[in-house]
Amino acid sequence: MAKHRLTPKTHYLARIILGASVALAGAVATSPAALADSPGHNPLNAPPAEFSKPARTALQLEAERLPRVTAQQVLDIAANQIGVSEDSRGGGTKFHSWYMSSPRAKETVARDGGRVQEYANAPWCAMFVSWVGEQAGIRPTMGWDAYTVTHAKWFKRNGQWGTTPSPGAVVYFDWAGGKDLDGIDHVGFVKKDNGDGTITTIEGNTGNGRVEQRVRPTSQIVGYGYPIYSG
Repeated sequence: MAKHRLTPKTHYLARIILGASVALAGAVATSPAALADSPGHNPLNAPPAEFSKPARTALQLEAERLPRVTAQQVLDIAANQIGVSEDSRGGGTKFHSWYMSSPRAKETVARDGGRVQEYANAPWCAMFVSWVGEQAGIRPTMGWDAYTVTHAKWFKRNGQWGTTPSPGAVVYFDWAGGKDLDGIDHVGFVKKDNGDGTITTIEGNTGNGRVEQRVRPTSQIVGYGYPIYSG
């Protein structure tokens, strides 16, 4: 039987075949599947760390357990109250009655002093905003208070505070034009940004002690609290 041996030509071809085999083996070894567990390698089906979604806040997690409510729905509830007026003593509205019967009234009395009955004729712009949030079913992400400064600080503490007007945002005013939360005088809802240095609002306890739609200059705005809406 003849023996097989490599001629110069066959030796050259064998080297080519061997090199191709080594290259193929290297390609297999460095395929995405092979590199999936390599240090510092990111599998193709996992997003890079820099594109990962940020952790949700406690308020955002709370919102997932609440009804899905849009900003427009909240504005509709607020608008339906336009014309509701206080009595001659500065109180007597449904907003006063609701707040006084809520557990929040006892909490604010414990914090600020006084008696729950004293809310019967108290300024009620923040009670109005709180009441609307309750009616919409999103009070936990709207917040509730009778004191505008505390309500604004609640939004800020929960990471829902800013300086951009948007429909449904809770807007806080300082009539002197200050930007300090401790100087807040009044609160309402943003209906729209008019794009001319003013916003249209829906507010309680304004004008002659009524719920009204108003146009306000942005120079009087301290900032905005952002309830969490769906869409």
